[in-house]
Amino acid sequence: MKLIIQIPCFDEAEQLPDTLADLPRELPGFDAVEWLVIDDGSTDETIEVARAGGVHHVVRLTNNKGLAAAFQAGLDACLKLGADVIVNTDADNQYYGGDIDKLVAPILAGDADMVVGDRETASIEHFSPLKKRLQRLGSAVVRRASGTTIPDTTSGFRAYNREAALQMQVVSKFTYTLETIIQAGKMLVAVEHVPIRTNEQSRPSRLFPSMWSYVRRNAGSIFRVYSLYEPMRVFFIAATAVALPAAVIWVRFLYFFFVGEGEGHVQSLILGSTLMIISVQLAALGVLGDILAGSRVLQQRILERVRRVELTLGVEPSHYEPAAGSDGPPRTTGAQAGPATGKDAQRQSEAQQPVAR
Repeated sequence: MKLIIQIPCFDEAEQLPDTLADLPRELPGFDAVEWLVIDDGSTDETIEVARAGGVHHVVRLTNNKGLAAAFQAGLDACLKLGADVIVNTDADNQYYGGDIDKLVAPILAGDADMVVGDRETASIEHFSPLKKRLQRLGSAVVRRASGTTIPDTTSGFRAYNREAALQMQVVSKFTYTLETIIQAGKMLVAVEHVPIRTNEQSRPSRLFPSMWSYVRRNAGSIFRVYSLYEPMRVFFIAATAVALPAAVIWVRFLYFFFVGEGEGHVQSLILGSTLMIISVQLAALGVLGDILAGSRVLQQRILERVRRVELTLGVEPSHYEPAAGSDGPPRTTGAQAGPATGKDAQRQSEAQQPVAR
């Protein structure tokens, strides 16, 4: 069993040594524990610091592509490097690395495919009351959309087994935290959460330069992700919100019409009709969105199969650079990957069946 701890980084030369100092070199249940740093186009000495800190693998993106892209690149590299379990943590030393054993315990016990660390945000002192309320609201929306019970959906301290990591595909350009939980819920991945500790804040978050930016970005991300995975619900709610005023306006017009004053209220008839047309259009968008959502699920399954083929063929990770003392990535060929079990074995068997023509 191999555990790879991945750390997305962007100009983290100052914070990275403290983050690495917290991480374990070995853990019960694993034959190997390795570290992987994803350099998201850093302009400082992040790579040199990572190598000096003893990381095993480096994925170096050519420019700053954003946290979500760095996370996805890390997942892809970890799978191709033969990881059985992948832990993601932040480079700013927000999460206490000593809790990784708690994070992977449900996976090792066979109780979960994905585990999210719960920071218990209500007790974090440097979070403002507004930020705590937004965290609760956002987590509630994501729980409803995903059908999970995760209390801290924006936590980046999380673990995936190989099966769950194969199915994750982030399309958001800003954050992966919300989308991966909704994906996991929709794909019936077993998701658990465990309480974890956090370190003292060493610097303000660079993802959110201000509270307003935090509100705007998180609200936008939640709406986009929710609309992406629940388009029918979102657009039908919007359609109903527009149809109700239209109905009220029509009732008002009918009242005046039957009392003989309808000629003076034709504007109400026009406004009500306009709103009702908008409502029908929103409902139609919901139906189209639901059809596109079904197509996205099929595309995601195809991508999962492509990943399995790549792993069987031993395709090397993209943007990979060996760390100090490493000759390069071990190829994850079919023989090296070991015998498939459970869902892997079933899907490989299906993939090997001849196609009827």
